[in-house]
Amino acid sequence: MSDEPQRIAKYLARAGVASRREIERMIAIGQINLNGKTLDTPAVKVTNKDIILVNGKQIGDAEKVRFWRYYKPTGLITTDRDEKGRDTIYDYFPENMPRVMTVGRLDINSEGLLLLTNDGGLKRKLELPATGWLRKYRVRVNGNPTEEMVAPLRNGIVIDRERFKGMEIRLDRQQGSNAWLTVGLREGKNREIRRAMEYVGLRVNRLIRTSYGPFKLDDLKPGDVEEIKAKTIKDQLGL
Repeated sequence: MSDEPQRIAKYLARAGVASRREIERMIAIGQINLNGKTLDTPAVKVTNKDIILVNGKQIGDAEKVRFWRYYKPTGLITTDRDEKGRDTIYDYFPENMPRVMTVGRLDINSEGLLLLTNDGGLKRKLELPATGWLRKYRVRVNGNPTEEMVAPLRNGIVIDRERFKGMEIRLDRQQGSNAWLTVGLREGKNREIRRAMEYVGLRVNRLIRTSYGPFKLDDLKPGDVEEIKAKTIKDQLGL
C-alpha cells in the first residue's frame, strides 16, 4: 500500500470495514478514532502510517482491489441481510470469502452473473449508467413474441411515469408455449426486463444475466464464485 493520502472513508472502505456512506455514519456517532482522538468529520486524509481504531479495534492497511464473478442462483436475496429472514447470497459464499459488495443486483427470481468487489468506490462507479456497460440476459417468456410486438421496447417506453431507455432485443427461438430472447440494456432499473415484457403482453418465467460489460458468465454453475485475475482487472478497469 502506498503512502499517498486518501480520504478516510475511502481508505476504510478499501480496508473492508464498510461502505463509504456507512463509515461516514460511524464517524458521525463517534465510532472511529484517529491517532488517539475521536474523529468527528470525514473530511480528513490518512495514510497507512496513521493509527485508526473502529469501535476500539485497530485497522490495518487497506486491501488491494479484488473482483469476483459469481453465478447467483434463483431463490436468494442479493443483500447481506433480509428483514423477512429469507436466504441471501452471503449465506452461501465460501467460508474464506472476505467482505464483498455486489455490483448491481438481481431479484430473487433471477439468476446469473453478479460481480463482487471489496471496493465500495469501484462498485458505485460500475453501477452508473454513465459507465456505459451493456448487461446481457437470456430471457424466457411465455407467449409467442414477434418483431412487431417487441419494437416499442427497442425505442424506449414509459411505465408508471418511469422512462426505460431502448433495449437491444433478439428473438432467438420458440420452444412450445415459451420463447427465448437475448436482451441487452445499460441501465438496470428495478425489475426492468420483467416490467417491460409485461408491457407488451409477455410474462418472463426465467431470466439469466450472461454478461456485465466485458465480464461473462461463461462456464460458471449456480453458486460458483471465481476471483478475477489482477491482470484482467487492470486491463478492463485500468486499476
